[in-house]
Order: sequence, then C-alpha cells, then structure tokens
Amino acid sequence: MFLSYSRADKAQAVRLARALQGAGLDVWWDTLIEGGAEFAKTIEAAINTCDAVVVAWSHTSVSSDWVLDEAARGRELRKLVPVSLDGIEPPMGFRRYHSIDLTGWQGDAGAAQIDAIVRGVAALPGREAPSPAITPVAPVAMPQTVSRRRLLLGAGVAAAAGVAGLVAWRKGLHLRFFAASGNSVAVLPFENVGGNPQQDYFAEGLAEEVRATLARNVGLLVMAQASSAKFRDSPEGATTIAERLGVAYLLDGSVRRSGDVVRVTADLIDGGSGFSRWSQTFERRISDIFAVQSEIASTVASALASRVASGTGTSGQATDAVAAGGTLNLAAFDAYLRGRALYDLAVDEASETAALAQFDAAIAADPAYAAAHTARARSLTTIANQYGEVTRRAGLYDAAVASAERAIAIAPDLADAQSTLGFTLFQGRLDASAAREPFERSVQSGSGEATVLARYAQYSARTGRDSEAVAAMTRALRLDPLNPLIYRAAGSVEYAARRYAESIPPLRKALDMNPKMGRAHASIGDALLMLGKAAEARVEYAAEPAMDFNLAGIAIAGHRLGDTAAAGAALDRLRTQLGDKSLYQQAQVLAQMGNRESAIAALEQARAVGDGGLIYARNDPMLDPLRSDPRFARLLQGMGFDGGAAGAA
Repeated sequence: MFLSYSRADKAQAVRLARALQGAGLDVWWDTLIEGGAEFAKTIEAAINTCDAVVVAWSHTSVSSDWVLDEAARGRELRKLVPVSLDGIEPPMGFRRYHSIDLTGWQGDAGAAQIDAIVRGVAALPGREAPSPAITPVAPVAMPQTVSRRRLLLGAGVAAAAGVAGLVAWRKGLHLRFFAASGNSVAVLPFENVGGNPQQDYFAEGLAEEVRATLARNVGLLVMAQASSAKFRDSPEGATTIAERLGVAYLLDGSVRRSGDVVRVTADLIDGGSGFSRWSQTFERRISDIFAVQSEIASTVASALASRVASGTGTSGQATDAVAAGGTLNLAAFDAYLRGRALYDLAVDEASETAALAQFDAAIAADPAYAAAHTARARSLTTIANQYGEVTRRAGLYDAAVASAERAIAIAPDLADAQSTLGFTLFQGRLDASAAREPFERSVQSGSGEATVLARYAQYSARTGRDSEAVAAMTRALRLDPLNPLIYRAAGSVEYAARRYAESIPPLRKALDMNPKMGRAHASIGDALLMLGKAAEARVEYAAEPAMDFNLAGIAIAGHRLGDTAAAGAALDRLRTQLGDKSLYQQAQVLAQMGNRESAIAALEQARAVGDGGLIYARNDPMLDPLRSDPRFARLLQGMGFDGGAAGAA
C-alpha cells in the first residue's frame, strides 16, 4: 500500500506506518511530501503499481496539493482507502468515500481501526492478498530517518500475510477478509450422478485425489478438504462459495460410474464472476481413472499458469501418483477410497475398525501403496487413542509406527506419512526427540496440506518452538478456514506459549462451527483459570463433553474457589470412573491441590502405561508446582523434551 500524508503529520504517519506493518501490510511511503517535482514520476509509478492508496486526511493534508493529487489518482484507479487523523471531513470530491476515523487511536497495531484499514485494503476490486509463508521472518525495525525512496516495512509479501493471519485468529476473526490470490483454488466434492448412492465414496474420493495432486504443486494455494467439503450439496452460488473460502477459483465436477465405464465432468469456475473458465468431460474405462485424475489436475494447473511460477506444475503423468504414494491398481484404489470414507465418519469403534479392514485390503491388492500404509497407521493410532484399552495401546502404536515407516520407505516424500509417523512417535510412544525428524520432513514437502501443518504446529508448540508453531498454524488457517479442528489447534498453540487471552478467540470460533466439539470448552476454561477467572472457568468446564477434561477442570476450579467438596468429588469420579485412562488429568488436579508426591506418582504411572496426555507436560501451567522437583525433570528428559523443566515455551 502507498501511504499519502502531509509532512506536518509526520509523527502520526510514522505511528500509522508501524501499526500497518504490524498488521501485515507492506507500506510504500516517503517523508518529504513537499520535496519538489523531481520525485513526481517515482511517486506516480508507486501509486500505479501498489494495491491500495491509504490517504491520511487531516486539517493540514486537505490543503496539500501533493496529497490531493495522490488521492485523486488513487480514486481514479479504484484503490482509495481514506483515513482521518483528526476527524476532519475530507475535501470536496472525496466525501462519498467512507473515512476510517483515527481520532483517539493510541498507536496499537491490534486496534479496531487498523483492522478496518486492513479489511479495506483487502476488499478493493482486484486486490490479491499474498499467502502466508511457513518460515517466520523477524520484523524490520522502522528507521529513524527515511529518505524519499521505497521502503518495505516488514519482511516481505508472504510473511506479511502470515502476520495478518495471526492477527486475525487472535482476534477471533474469520480469514475471509483476505482477498483471494490468483493461484488459489478449492476442489468441491464431486457429485455422484450415477443414481447409486453407494458410489458416493468414489466420487468424493476422486475429488480428494485431484485436490491432493494439486496441493503438491508448490505454486498453487489449494483449499483443504475439510473446508471445501462444507459446500457439499450447497445451494449457494459459485461467487459466494469462493468468497467464503477466500479462493479465486472453484473446481467442481460430477462422476457417473456404470459397469467398467466412468464418466467424469470437471468444471473450473472463476470465483469472481461465476463463469466457467474451463470445462471438460472424460469418458474412459474405469482402469483409466488414474490418468483422468492426473489430467484434470494438470489442466487446472495449466489454466492457472499465469499465476504460477514456472517449473512448479504437475506433469500430468499417472505415474506421478505412484511416486507420491498412490497406486495404479484399481482394486487397491477402490478399497482405499472406501476406507477413507469410513474413517471420515469417525462415529464409533466399529466404523474405525471397518476403515482399517479396507486399508488392509488395499495393501493386500498393492503392497507398494504408500498412501494406504499411511492411512492404516492413522487408523491404528486413532483406535489406540480413543478406544484402545491401556494394555493394548503399546501394540497398536507399534503397528502404527511400522505402517508409517513402511509408507516412508516406499515414498520418502509423502508428507502425510512423515506427519503420521511424527504424531504416532510423539503421542503414542511419547518420544519427542524421535518425532522431530519426521515432523520436519513433513512440513518440507507438505506446505500445501493444512492437516500436516497443524500437526507440525502443535508439535512445535509443545516442544517450545513458538515461532515455527505460529507460522505453520497461520498457513494452516489460510488453507482450511472452515475447519473447527484447525481453530482448536490454533488455540492450543497460543495456550502452549502462555498467551492465555489470545488462545480464547480461536477456541470460541471452533465452537461456533461445531458446538459439540470436545476439549474446546475445557481449553477455554484452562485459559480463564490462568487469567484468574476461576468462576468463569468452572462454567466452561461444566459444558465440556469429554469427561476426563470436564472432571479435571471442575476439580481444579473448585479448589481455586475454595469449594473443597466439589473439587474432591470430581477427583474421586475421575479416579473411579476413568481410572488409568485419566492419569495425566489426575496429576494435573493433584499438582494444583499441592499434593506433589501423589502428582509425581500419577505422572510416572502415566508414563508407564503410555498416557498420551504427557505430550502437554513440558509447558502445561497446571504442572508448574512440580517443576522444581528433579523427578519431574527426569520424566521430561526421558520423553526427549529439551529444557523441559523450564516450563513455558
């Protein structure tokens, strides 16, 4: 953005530039507005090429020829965003444009006025907000003196959008205020038009395979499946869907399967106009379905070629799918899609077990199907986490690790396999050190996968690497803005860094999307408790559907409030009803009650049975009363945490 202001308002302009930098905008400005005509060409070029002209009106600037000329040019180019430094009315010719009033603004980059400017810039016609980067970059300090030259206030376009995304989630805002970048696309669930509802899994699975292929193209910003799937059977128009997802294009399609013939129609829609950019129908034998999905992905990437850096596109070869962990075996592919549909149901142990059986069938048909091995590992981990008895967990986790390692041996660059291995080593085997390498490798090849990024972010947060966690989480939010799980993960990243107030808005957002979500109310309760609001925390704990988190929170809040009867009753229920499945939560309660010996004993027992709650121990404030105990330090070191006894990340 170009900042236009009067030299007399320099002090306020400096504050404004700093705040806009902090909100994620790149600022072009100068400090010698009255400097002379020799700079006119430079200024005109800057205005012509910028995304927005932010004009700072004041009692002085309304009479400045320079500011009036710059504002007029911004108006002509339809990129004017006016602000008022002192509440003055804009001059004639500019009064129909709403000005953002900065009267009384104290310089806070997180203020509502700054949010309004950022939204104003993003909402301009044709503007494109850059996608956030994964690698965090330190902010650049404002220089003491500024010459009449271009200054990029910040660390670059990609990192700037990352900062803006972070500001958005901490304020509980939806990321839709970002303008859609031209390389962004969402693949909607393909419609099954064959008349047989039992083939729904195939249509939706094919769409997800196309999406996954596109996501491997580093030049594209591809919306995650969870957010895209929100619009299955939606009556909303293309422009509305694109706006809500924050993408420039939608890929829609339909599948008709009859015998050994499949007919796939794909349509690339411009999200701004709603008109079709490209449409094609493929009618092939079912055995050619792999070539069809590769051809669709390749054609979509080519259609967006003007927005994509050269050399990053997909080749369109079906064999690419094998290199990326896929298969060319139709029976294996069909079983895999059936398994994934069952896994996505996530309703009970029976559906999880049925999904696992399908993944096993896929592997039996093609032992070199890396994606199926990865899915098998994920199913085993889920069963161990949610349904496995204490005595079965270790065996399930071992099998999951073996499956993930087999997938990696087949396809070393399969990000989902690396991420699944990291997750299982961390939460299953409680080995933070061993999990680091697969997590790091996952994010190198999985920068387009929201789930991979979110897992990496939470691992980084729990191991004390806050900057990596925030950068990855910000991009995950950009890729999956309608997924409540991603917002819950964002809240956990903030809480792990002990930014308690900032953790609450994304958790509220998650509950807005899914009021029945587990662990979100309890996480809000934890944050409120740390903020000294025990009574409010108890209300949140009471609303928590997950019994272990519910009872632990009620016990701790009751203790803080002096309600010893309620606290004791909740702890008793935690022990009697959940037993060894809640050892970590019992340790939290006991630590908060000041019973150090029993708390340490519970943690050591939790370690012995493989309680996954221990991944929170390094920076869990509930365990702060134990941090001076050498036994606690040894426990953390035994799980591969570096510097764990220090507590906060």
